[in-house]
Amino acid sequence: MGLTGAGRREGYSGTGPGGTAPDGCSVELWARLPVGDEPDVIGRAVPAGARVLELGCGTGRVTHPLLERGFTVTAVDESPEMLAYVRGARTVRSPIEELELDERFDVVLLASFLVHAGDLRVRRGLLRTCRRHVADDGCVLIQREGEGWHDTLPRERTIGQGPGVARLLSSDPVGDGVRSVRFEYVFPDARWTHTFLSRPLSPLEFERALAEAGLALDAYLTEDRTWARAVPAAG
Repeated sequence: MGLTGAGRREGYSGTGPGGTAPDGCSVELWARLPVGDEPDVIGRAVPAGARVLELGCGTGRVTHPLLERGFTVTAVDESPEMLAYVRGARTVRSPIEELELDERFDVVLLASFLVHAGDLRVRRGLLRTCRRHVADDGCVLIQREGEGWHDTLPRERTIGQGPGVARLLSSDPVGDGVRSVRFEYVFPDARWTHTFLSRPLSPLEFERALAEAGLALDAYLTEDRTWARAVPAAG
């Protein structure tokens, strides 16, 4: 996923009001996006009061509900502008794939479809970071793209209770199994776009990627298999 000028990740960009993170995400946009069902999925999957390492926390959209539920959260992001929004959690500024904390956690959280990084080296680095920081009896929770996520485009959904709308405009092959994906977020007062690279993974490819990092699939947590729990592989 190499970095280009001003720390920008190649193939990743964004437009709209305010600054953007290295992956093209708008800080102002993510600060206003509501949380979805992530805290519910996580809460059902792990022990109460667990120590959570949240990789790619952004502005704390998931961090804050987890804190409210009694979890202890260490929140990691490479964008200082994103981290400035996080309250109540220990924060660490670092690219995920370079993270080296001298501790391990009950739960490592890799949400936001980050496992689909277009660059294989980055994906491997992300999963190695998960393995490096999860306790022997802990687990890694990973959010995946849904089946057919790149098909039947464009499509849109209402953001929370409205009035914002998120549109998945396009997903174009750019070689080596990677697609360039373009999103649009429209509110009455502002519009943002986000372009990023995604490498689709079948369930078998996903499990192989886990195994390569020393992890094993424990269970899919949702019927659509967009959330999975992995554990350290035996041996």
